[in-house]
Amino acid sequence: MHIVLFDNAEWRMGLYPLSLTRPVADLRVGILTIAEKWAKRWNAPYSFLSEDYLAEKYPLGEVSGDVLLIRGNCCPDSRLFDAVDALRGGQVLTSGSEMIAVRGDAGDLFPWNPTAIQRFSRVVYEHNVVEINHPEDLFLNNGQQIGLDFDLLTKGRTSAPLSNSNRFLGEQIFAEEGAKAEFATFNSTMGPIYLGRNSEVWEGSHIRGAFALGEHSQVKMGARIYSNVTVGPYSRVGGELNTCVIWGRSAKGHDGYLGSAVMGEWCNWGADTNNSNMKNNYKSVHLYDYQHSDYRDSGLQFCGAIMADHVRCAINTALNTGTVVGVGATLFGGEMPPTFIPDFSWGSPEGFSTYRLDKFFETASLVYQRRNLEFTEMEKRLLTTVFELTRKYRNQTYIN
Repeated sequence: MHIVLFDNAEWRMGLYPLSLTRPVADLRVGILTIAEKWAKRWNAPYSFLSEDYLAEKYPLGEVSGDVLLIRGNCCPDSRLFDAVDALRGGQVLTSGSEMIAVRGDAGDLFPWNPTAIQRFSRVVYEHNVVEINHPEDLFLNNGQQIGLDFDLLTKGRTSAPLSNSNRFLGEQIFAEEGAKAEFATFNSTMGPIYLGRNSEVWEGSHIRGAFALGEHSQVKMGARIYSNVTVGPYSRVGGELNTCVIWGRSAKGHDGYLGSAVMGEWCNWGADTNNSNMKNNYKSVHLYDYQHSDYRDSGLQFCGAIMADHVRCAINTALNTGTVVGVGATLFGGEMPPTFIPDFSWGSPEGFSTYRLDKFFETASLVYQRRNLEFTEMEKRLLTTVFELTRKYRNQTYIN
């Protein structure tokens, strides 16, 4: 069986700028990405059916035989997984008017045409489905998803040992092989704590679950990590973190607060960068919405920063409540920037210009080299398309 996670233009755009550079199912919430959650349950290969410009990096690939086509913004729990697993060829699982999954032969499903499944028999799913429709849904669901992923990844397994120099409260802590921690406190009474392979927690750190640390990631000395935090793989964090998701390969290595927030891949927060997550008047936070080129009432009292891939903030950057930062933006200056910084913007609150692609590529190449990786022509083509797709947003005026 092969799993294909499919996208829809509407929910993809609702998740901009995070989904500009990846399929929706490649977003991380909990320990795993959405695609990994599904694939892990079957131990089956997976691929993506998304926008054409993403296909080179996230290909559909050679798909044959039995295929499960699954809605890319749906997070599985045991009940939803069982319902999808029970589908037989020629059946489609629906929730309300939405298709959740369809099972069939690859020859009947591809090239993909949604009208082709009209002859398939319907199976109605009558329970709630956790859908990721807006960026804030990632941090809002993160604690619950850490718990589900923790159970999925650790069932029937024994944790690697951790040093007795640490202090532990609760029993829900699991360390993968090579994970290290010294002189830290771990409180798993409020949620599980997961330490990925070869991850490190340095001295003096205080961690309260639910918490997930990706493989080869580091928590620096004296960090204070509250509940519902995910730090993806190959990242480094310090300071204060609360109710947030870092996709991976990003650095928040110094003091400063990240809360009620999402950070993409290849991001860097300068020392003492902070985001506000509550307005002074306690009113609900409005977030910039790419679909409508306007601000949307999130209905949330707590909402910090939404930061796409390849964003860099200089030291002492102060981000206002509900700030959305597009792909490839660079921020500096002592004042608070606008609450929407368009993709590939360069500047400060005094003014922004367009970050030239050739200059952006020079910096990105150096960032990749530091991690012994190559910034490939494929990455350049993908980001060039994102640059063109977002050009119109750089020509608008935004308010704080």
